Amino acid sequence: MKPSAGRFAEYLQSAFGAAPGSVRLSALGRGSHGRGYRASFLQKGAGRKVIIKALDKNIGLGHDYPSDRAEVFLLASETYGKFPSHVKALDVLSMQPNGSAMSISGGAEYYLVMEEGEGVSYFDDLREMRELKNLRRRDRERVSALARFLARAHARKKDAPALYLRKVRDIIGHGECLMGVFDTYPVNNGFTNLAELAAIEKACVDWRMVLKEKTERLSRVHGDFHPGNILFRERKSFCLLDRSRGEYGEPADDVTALCINYIFFSLMEHGKMAGAYEDAQSFFYDEYIGTSGDEAVNEVSAPFYAFRAAVVANPLFYPEVTDDVRGKLLAFAHGALRAKEFSPAKINSYISDGLKFRKRFF
Repeated sequence: MKPSAGRFAEYLQSAFGAAPGSVRLSALGRGSHGRGYRASFLQKGAGRKVIIKALDKNIGLGHDYPSDRAEVFLLASETYGKFPSHVKALDVLSMQPNGSAMSISGGAEYYLVMEEGEGVSYFDDLREMRELKNLRRRDRERVSALARFLARAHARKKDAPALYLRKVRDIIGHGECLMGVFDTYPVNNGFTNLAELAAIEKACVDWRMVLKEKTERLSRVHGDFHPGNILFRERKSFCLLDRSRGEYGEPADDVTALCINYIFFSLMEHGKMAGAYEDAQSFFYDEYIGTSGDEAVNEVSAPFYAFRAAVVANPLFYPEVTDDVRGKLLAFAHGALRAKEFSPAKINSYISDGLKFRKRFF
């Protein structure tokens, strides 16, 4: 949105005491990251100039969403004045939908206010599946509802190759994703070591180059579609919490966020993929692919499964899980990453192959 000279004049009058009618806004040109404007005005009878900077949302570099650009400017506001001989940052502005500008700088902390979700966590359903060999009718209805919901959500596509590449890059290197999660593992933890974690990270980097040619897959996503963020109110009705890390991404991110939990709970209960959990995994993929037509989701899932396996194997998030289960989760990550294409029917094979592969690290 191009800044309005009139709206900025209102802001400068309020924040800097600019004399009414004295504000002049002129474009300075573009740089590699964005563009700048000079605002000239009279302040207590003397001339003053300030620079207003904007970032370009269309070039990538992690500037895709307004919140990304706000993050850059809030950090600049905090740090510019702390470095010798650096120009000072005076404020951070948010342009509102009506074109007005308001200050958002100076906060020591920030908070999100949102509605309260109502319902029962899908984790409760997973716990109830422990003693089942096959899914109950209600279980199948809910798996179908989740699969079809995601298929419909993912049907909205976006032509923004840089944003797709950012999502793939983030799933490996973001502080909330694979590398960030591994950084929260205790160094001496009894179930893995730094060499193994490095091997998983390196394998994911190789997968990043495979996905680099898949930018047409960019879709609307939730970003953290795991059972704790799914609250069922009735048999098939649910609400969602905590959409994460952007509006668009790779559909496999949502699929794996849910399905890793069928694997996780099955390993805790059976030591392998079995029972109702195996039934749920298979049924989910049938429903999701049948509705979306996206058979290619299995061609790109491996690094996303590696990230999700790292999450559920993490002692920080799940302190009561045994080292045996944690090891099998990492073995699953190895097996999935080493396969050319993921198959929901080969979970136990991935774990078995991964356990053999893990021996080189111990």
